Amino acid sequence: MERFSKIQKEEYCLYANKGGPVIGAGPAMEKYILIIEGFAFKDLNRNGKLDPYEDWRLPIEERVADLAARMSIDEIAGLMLYSAHQAIAKVNPLAAMMYTGQDQKDTREHIWDLTEAQKKFLIEDNLRHVLVAMIDDAPSAARWNNQAQALTESLGLGIPINISSDPRHTPVATAEFDMGSGGDISVWPDTLGLAATFDPALVRRFGEVASREYRAMGITTALSPQIDLATEPRWWRFAGTFGEGVKLSEDLARAYCDGFQTSEGEREIGGGWGYDSVNAMAKHWPGGGTGEAGRDAHFGHGKYAVYPGKGFEEHLKPFINGAFKLEGKTGKAAAVMPYYTVSWGIDQKYGENVGNSYSKYIITDLLREKYGYDGVVCTDWLITADPGPIDLFIGGKCWGVENLSVAERHYKVLMAGVDQFGGNNEKAPVLEAFAMGVRDHGEEFMQNRFRTSAKRLLLNIFRTGLFENPYLDAEESRAIAGNAEFVKAGYEAQVKSVVLLKNADKVLPLAPSTKVYIPKRHINAGTNFLGFPMPAQDIDPIDHRIVAEYFHVVDEPEQADCAFCFIASPNGAAYSKDAGYLPLSLQYRPYTAQNARAKNIGGTDDRSYQGKTGTVSNEPDLDLVLDTKKKLGQKPVIVFVQTRNPFVAAEFEKSADAILLNFAVESRALMDLAAGKAEPSALLPFQMPRDMETVETQSEDIARDLIPYTDAVGNSWDFAFGLNWQGVINDERVTKYR
Repeated sequence: MERFSKIQKEEYCLYANKGGPVIGAGPAMEKYILIIEGFAFKDLNRNGKLDPYEDWRLPIEERVADLAARMSIDEIAGLMLYSAHQAIAKVNPLAAMMYTGQDQKDTREHIWDLTEAQKKFLIEDNLRHVLVAMIDDAPSAARWNNQAQALTESLGLGIPINISSDPRHTPVATAEFDMGSGGDISVWPDTLGLAATFDPALVRRFGEVASREYRAMGITTALSPQIDLATEPRWWRFAGTFGEGVKLSEDLARAYCDGFQTSEGEREIGGGWGYDSVNAMAKHWPGGGTGEAGRDAHFGHGKYAVYPGKGFEEHLKPFINGAFKLEGKTGKAAAVMPYYTVSWGIDQKYGENVGNSYSKYIITDLLREKYGYDGVVCTDWLITADPGPIDLFIGGKCWGVENLSVAERHYKVLMAGVDQFGGNNEKAPVLEAFAMGVRDHGEEFMQNRFRTSAKRLLLNIFRTGLFENPYLDAEESRAIAGNAEFVKAGYEAQVKSVVLLKNADKVLPLAPSTKVYIPKRHINAGTNFLGFPMPAQDIDPIDHRIVAEYFHVVDEPEQADCAFCFIASPNGAAYSKDAGYLPLSLQYRPYTAQNARAKNIGGTDDRSYQGKTGTVSNEPDLDLVLDTKKKLGQKPVIVFVQTRNPFVAAEFEKSADAILLNFAVESRALMDLAAGKAEPSALLPFQMPRDMETVETQSEDIARDLIPYTDAVGNSWDFAFGLNWQGVINDERVTKYR
C-alpha cells in the first residue's frame, strides 16, 4: 500500500510521505523513485537499491558517514570548492570578476538558465557550493535553483547544491559587495545599524525573517554574520560589524545565528535544523577588525592585523561566547570563515606569519583544539590565487605565502585544518594538493583528511533537508520573499537603528508645515571599492517627492524654515600609486599624520605614513553643511549622516542644530523620525573620536580606547550614547552594555 501522495509540478515532482518528509525529484530522477514499505525514497546514485545515505528514516550522522565513504577523492575535491560570485540577473556589472578565466559568452534564454561556465563547474569539477551574489527577484532565483538541483541530482551520487549569499537585506549596501542587496525582499539596516538597536531580540527576528526569504530563493548558507570586533575605527569593513562592544557583539552574534539556523515544529528535521534553517558562516576568525592603521586585507597594502595593546583574546569572544554558544538547539554556527589578514606575531608555536587560513596555529591549535570547533571552516574568497596590483580589490589574497604555487597553497590550507576553498571553481589544484599529501603522509592519511572535511560539508547539506527536497515553487517564493509582515518588521528595525546625536533646543521633531530647503550634494572624483575610478557628480541626495509627503520643500534657502543636509562619513584612501602609504582619515579636511608611528608593526618593509597627508573623496560634504548654515543664519540645519565608520564631527557639529546617524536605511525612515511619527531610540555602537590625534594614538586591537567627542551642549559621544525627544537615553540597554 502506498503511504505517500504524488504532486506533479511544472519543473519537478513531489512525493509527500505520510508521517515523513516530502521528496522532491527532478525530471531525470522520477524514474529512480524507490517504494519501500509504501514510502517514497530517491535512488540518488541510481543503483536500484536503497543505500543508507538515501534513507531519510536514518539519523543524519549515519547518512553522512555512508555518503562520505562512497565518495571518490575527485568528488570530495569538488565538494571542497565554493564558487566565484554568480548572478541571476539581467544586468551583471561584475561579470569579469565573477567569471574570470572562463568563457563569458552568455547563451541563456532566461536569467534563470544555467550559464555554460556553471554547467562546466557543476559537471566537470563536481562543485556543489555556489555563491549567488546578484538576484533580480525570488521567482527567478527559485527557477535557477530548480535547474541547478535537477542537473546535480542526475550526476554521480546525486549530491544537491548548497547555495549561499553575502548579506542582501540593506537598501544601500555598505559591505564589500554592493551587488549583495536586493531580490524583492524585506529591507533592514546593515549590521552596524542592527547593533545600534542594542536589541538581541530584534536581531534574532531579523535572522528568522532573512532565513525564510533566503530559503525562498534556494539559499541555504549565509556568509554572515560578520562578528569581527571593530576596535579599529578606520577599518574599511567597520559597517559590516556589530561595533566595538564585546558583550554586545557576543549577544548579537548569538541571536543572529539562532535566528538563521533554527527550524521549529513541523519544519524541524532534528536538533533544531530543518526546512527553515540557513547555515550561518561566522566571520572572520580570529577577528579582522585590527588591520594596521585601518587598512583592509582585500588589498595588498592591508595584509597585516596587529595587536599593539595585547588584545588578541578579546577578538575571539564574539565567536567563542557568541556564535559558538547558541541558545537554540543548533548549538553553534555551522561554519566559520577566517579573514585574509596575517595576524602578526600571534603564532608563537610555529613562528609563522601567514594569512589566517594558512595558519595551523590559528585554525587547528586554536579554533579546532583549544575551542573545540568541529564545523566547516571555509577560506575567504580567492586566497589561493596569485595577487593583483597592491591597490586593487581584484586579484588573489595569498598573504604570507606569495612564494608558493597555487597547488602548494591549497595543500597548506588543508594541512592547517580548513575544509573549503572560497572563490575556486576548479578541482585540479585540490587534487594536486591531495597528491602532495600522499607524498608526505601516505595514502591512508590523506584519504582520512579528505573524508573528515567531506563529512563536515555534507552535514550542512543534509541538515537543511536538501537531500529530500531541494526544489522550490516560484510562486510560493514570490509570496514569501518581501511579504507585508517581513517588510513591516524590516522597516521598524530601520527606524530603531537611527541614532540622534544632537537636538539643540529640541528642534526635532518638525511640524508638517515646515518649509525645508535641501541643497544638492557634490561628490568628488574618486575610486570605488574595487579600486576603479568614479567621476565627480552633483546629486539630489533624497527624492524630494518623499520629503514632500511630510513637509513643504522649497527651492531657495531664503524661503526655508530649516535645511536638510545629507552627507556621508569621510571616505579616504590608504594607498596611492604616487604617494604610497597614506593615513586613512576620519575627518573631512586634509589630515597630516604628524603623530603616526615612525615604524610599522606588521611586515618587514617600510609601511609608515608619518608626516604624509590624507584626503577624503567627500570633503565637499563638510562644505555643504558649513555653507548651508551661512545661508540659513539662525534657522536650523538638520544633518543626516550615512555612516560607515566613526568620524570627527568637530568640523561641522556647531553648524548643525540636529544630527542623525543612519546605517543604510530608507529615506522614509529618516523622515518619520524628523516628523515625529517615530521617536529615536538607537545608541552608538562605537565611540565618536574627538579628533584624528586620538584615532592615531589608539591601539588597533583595543576596544573603546578613543577620547570621545564632547559636543556644544556638553554631551560625550561615547559608546552607548544616544538621544530621544526627552534627552539622553539612559535605559537598561545602556546599563547592560556600557
